[in-house]
Amino acid sequence: MAPFSRFLLAVALLPVVDVAAGVAPRGTRYSGIFSFGDSLTDTGNSLRLAATGSGPSSRPPYGETFFRHPTGRASDGRLVIDFIVEALGLPNPRPYLAGKSAGDFRRGVNFAVGGSTALGPDFFDSRGLKPFVPVSFTNQTSWFKDVLQLLGSVHEQRRMMARSLFLVGEIGVNDYLVALGNNTVGAGDVRTFVPHIVAAVRSVLTEVIAAGARTILVPGMIPLGCEPQLLALYRSSDYDPETGCISELNHLAELHNRALNGMLRQLRRAHPGVAILYADLYTAVADFIVSPRKYGFRDKPLAACCGGGKGAYNFNMTAFCGAAGTAACADPSEFVSWDGVHFTEAANRHIACATLKINSPTLLNPWTAEAMQRVGCAA
Repeated sequence: MAPFSRFLLAVALLPVVDVAAGVAPRGTRYSGIFSFGDSLTDTGNSLRLAATGSGPSSRPPYGETFFRHPTGRASDGRLVIDFIVEALGLPNPRPYLAGKSAGDFRRGVNFAVGGSTALGPDFFDSRGLKPFVPVSFTNQTSWFKDVLQLLGSVHEQRRMMARSLFLVGEIGVNDYLVALGNNTVGAGDVRTFVPHIVAAVRSVLTEVIAAGARTILVPGMIPLGCEPQLLALYRSSDYDPETGCISELNHLAELHNRALNGMLRQLRRAHPGVAILYADLYTAVADFIVSPRKYGFRDKPLAACCGGGKGAYNFNMTAFCGAAGTAACADPSEFVSWDGVHFTEAANRHIACATLKINSPTLLNPWTAEAMQRVGCAA
């Protein structure tokens, strides 16, 4: 069995949800979603931030598949969070930068910003690095506190927090990309970032639990070594023979996920009344790479749908999707990667379905045929 397959088998045998974790009452229905993260979760904040407002996701062909126009989502259509709220029968949480009053945020808030890091600028400054955008988990936590103040009394705040689903992540990709994108730091050195990033995630989780959160979903790291951007830009001599992914970068993602899960187990023991769930993005995406046809993708799962690049990955940083001279593929649903960095709507749907199915005893009880049909998940 190839190394990649052995890892997938090992992950499949691990319990996703610790039985010691708190479990939401049967039949729980949420009043809204509070979300933190980066471009894999951002549904519009990047459009309203000066540093990112004119970025690629503000231009066609972004949004072409579902919305028919750019919405600030880094995809051809919907993101994982969009499918989760559809399955739960909830409205999309309003992007924080698009709201002003308590009434704007009573059905939830999305604090995620494309390019956001888990770690603050001081961490990168101390290593001679510069983040892509001036937003980190510190900013998003501050925004969360601002929303709490808008919501009124402490009693009202805690009541709303208890009835909401919290999505904390995905986060950390940009922290690693800041260093890896131009080869200034090797994968071995970037491994030292892991405990700092996991500590930043823990800090946010602690804040929302203290505010009254009762159900939290924490996505893990994606297989970094299978990202077209890194495959095109990062020089390596270590490729998985089965998939063509960069082994040392996937090992970094695996290390991140082990550390993250260790931290989540600690939090579950400390807060037995809170359901703290893990979304295994690594395995969901890795499955696409190993068996693309099983999920309706073409045989080249490492190539971007949209871009101006050449070669196996269709990625060129100077001809990024949406720029002059670039074009999207005829059918994005045949591709895993939209622009070499982010996923297509088709991939996001499969990731959401895997997350909902595995965590359904808490997130969606029961995981009914109606709910599956609502978001287009296979039975």
